[in-house]
Amino acid sequence: MSTLEIAPSRMTPELRATGFYLTIFMTAGASTVYGGIWLSGMGMTAEQIGIINAVPVLLMLALNLLVGRIADRARDWRQVIVAGALLAAVMPVGLFFVGDFWGILLFWTLAAMPVMAIGPVADAAAMRMTRRNGTDFGFIRAWGTIGYMAAIFATGYVVASLGPASFLPLFLALSLLRGGMSLVLPNFRAPPGRQQALPAAAGARRLLEVMQPWFLLPLVGWAMVFGTHLVLNAFQGLLWKEQGIPADVIGPLMALAAFSEAAMMFAFRRFALRVPARYLILASALVAVLRWIAMGFSPGVELLVPLQMLHSVTFALGLLGCMNFIANWTSEDIAAEAQSFFVVLQQGMSVVALVGFGWLVGLVGAQAYFVAAAFALLGGLLVLASVRMQQPKPA
Repeated sequence: MSTLEIAPSRMTPELRATGFYLTIFMTAGASTVYGGIWLSGMGMTAEQIGIINAVPVLLMLALNLLVGRIADRARDWRQVIVAGALLAAVMPVGLFFVGDFWGILLFWTLAAMPVMAIGPVADAAAMRMTRRNGTDFGFIRAWGTIGYMAAIFATGYVVASLGPASFLPLFLALSLLRGGMSLVLPNFRAPPGRQQALPAAAGARRLLEVMQPWFLLPLVGWAMVFGTHLVLNAFQGLLWKEQGIPADVIGPLMALAAFSEAAMMFAFRRFALRVPARYLILASALVAVLRWIAMGFSPGVELLVPLQMLHSVTFALGLLGCMNFIANWTSEDIAAEAQSFFVVLQQGMSVVALVGFGWLVGLVGAQAYFVAAAFALLGGLLVLASVRMQQPKPA
């Protein structure tokens, strides 16, 4: 038996999953830094760049649930994750051979969709595995954020050192790295012998069983909170620049939010063991209200630092709270499908937020955050309504 065959067996399943998570968002980090610039350099207009980025999201709105259902019916979720990661590894090759809008749209979409499809499957699989093993999903998920930030810094350095032509080879290399790391992923489901020893899985075995207001409202509510964060991602750099924040400060402020997100994920288990999931989601929404109100007043750097650190609560705490809420009320039979449904809600709210808040930012600037605060407050009220309808399970 070769070294390559025995090495993965020496690592725990959690460590192997962590290695994959380290790479899963790296291409997104590279695209955040230079994707739009590269597309512009290829002759794409702003409208075309918007279409190229929007088409994969719109297509996955229709396909995410199907992918989740297929993953739940597979022998193990790993099969779908590996297939998607390998497909996403080779599709960027097509970008080397096209230069027109339609060709770039085709291969950019084919490269992005498999990654978007396997994300919720990987989250569901890793969540179920860590619950069964008594380990920490937040720790694994945090490394995805770390990999994302590492790719941002690496892309900036590589492109600055080697020039714009280095972006596409780097993007392909990161895609191949993710595909390679998927090959060492463990089987996420319990072995057959252990499945028989485990107590019967609690929770709904079909998605329709939980399609009730008390289950839907928290997920819709936090999807609204998620949508408000896209104002930060899409427009905050521009708003800060217009506000007079120095360019060399904007980058670290953005990075501070990501680092605080990772820190919360490392610490999340302590909250999950003590506080019911929907209370965590509610806290995320209410803190988001306060954060967006403060951002609407165009504060200076001294206040922006703690506001950016609140990303740990408004985003990471709410996201992991929702994932725990889903796992609490559904069985492994629909783990990936239920998580994919949650992602569809987020994507739908993303479209609403980008269109609506994009118009508001152009109209009133940073004061658009007051509307974002109202949006987050409505999301929090939906979570509260759910708690009144159905009492949370103990943490």
